[in-house]
Amino acid sequence: MALKEQLLADLKASMKAKDTVKKSTVTMIRAAILQVEKDNKVELGDAEIQEIIAKQMKQRRDALDEFKKAERDDLIAQTEAEMRVIEAYLPKQLTQEEIEAIVDETIKETGAESAKDMGKIMGALMPKVKGLADGKLVNQIVREKLQ
Repeated sequence: MALKEQLLADLKASMKAKDTVKKSTVTMIRAAILQVEKDNKVELGDAEIQEIIAKQMKQRRDALDEFKKAERDDLIAQTEAEMRVIEAYLPKQLTQEEIEAIVDETIKETGAESAKDMGKIMGALMPKVKGLADGKLVNQIVREKLQ
């Protein structure tokens, strides 16, 4: 089943089950997809939809950090619940060990030696982990390896 159809089916199921968190989260994802489709006048495939879903997850992660700083427990709980729903539509994320192995391999491939080569490494690395790992975590691991 295509991702767009899966989202619609899950929306219907969440409405029947009166699962408000899942309903609102799936509705937000579908709205973001529809917005991109209307803006660009295209029909998105699963790969593009995955990118939109990953962007939604990143927005939640960033917001969660801010909510924790502000000690807003109500918003933290809501955002974490939304993240659990979004996670179901993303491919399985790489573990830190898997990311480190890919970083080591990429450093060898590019011949990088210092932090000055950060751009070269990230340019080669990000296509390998796109959608499979958080960019902040990848960046942090690369910095650690280059020091």
